[in-house]
Amino acid sequence: MEALSRAYGDEALTAFELDFLSDGERRRLPLGASWQVSFEAVEPVRPFGWDKGTPGFAGWYYSATMRDHVGYESWLERDRLILLDRDPQVKAISSQPFRLHWHDGQRQRRHAPDYFVRLTDGGARIVDVRAADELDEATEEAFDATGHACRAVGWEFEWAGRPEPVVMANVRWLSRYRRARCGRPVPVADRLLEVFREPMGLWEGAGLVGDRLQVVPVLFHLLWSGALKTDLVGALMETDSLIWTEGNSWAA
Repeated sequence: MEALSRAYGDEALTAFELDFLSDGERRRLPLGASWQVSFEAVEPVRPFGWDKGTPGFAGWYYSATMRDHVGYESWLERDRLILLDRDPQVKAISSQPFRLHWHDGQRQRRHAPDYFVRLTDGGARIVDVRAADELDEATEEAFDATGHACRAVGWEFEWAGRPEPVVMANVRWLSRYRRARCGRPVPVADRLLEVFREPMGLWEGAGLVGDRLQVVPVLFHLLWSGALKTDLVGALMETDSLIWTEGNSWAA
């Protein structure tokens, strides 16, 4: 990795190349000539798939952020995609956005990161998803090289392992209510925000608004969006989970 260790700044802009699809045409350019491409809008650089007998499972997730489907190749990647979809700092997401090419001093290497994320402040983040107990030497080297390339152009790099199980179970449940239609009717949403200015249990507060059959899906949508808050870390959500409106003095 000696050659790679020198690849910072201007050197890295030519030491790495990006291979990607643009308007259906494959392109390969030095990092310095391609990092400003809108990778949140490109097609996946390769088809999604998994090997028979492995825990991977490919599919498409409908992203509320993108209002479109985004691909994944394992349940772990899907879970990370759900978390990204709920993150208010995330503006756009694409999967398998490009292949990174480099020479490690002995041979040519390449790696396709799992996600490109465009942030609301205009910045970018590359996310690679792999459980810690599934990392091998080649994967660690690929992640290290990707981190070098990201730092050279001011992108963030994140290696994402297994999420905390309670948080993930709660967010996975809320993701069922991520679509905008779940936030309607608007008067119900407005009333929920008013009722939960005083923190109280989920079931109790929903009953004060109206028919729970109609109210609870809207409540879950507001929890997904962050307009309502609850403790997603300490325990699985229950009917008596304490709910409060974002920004109230009690929560602060």
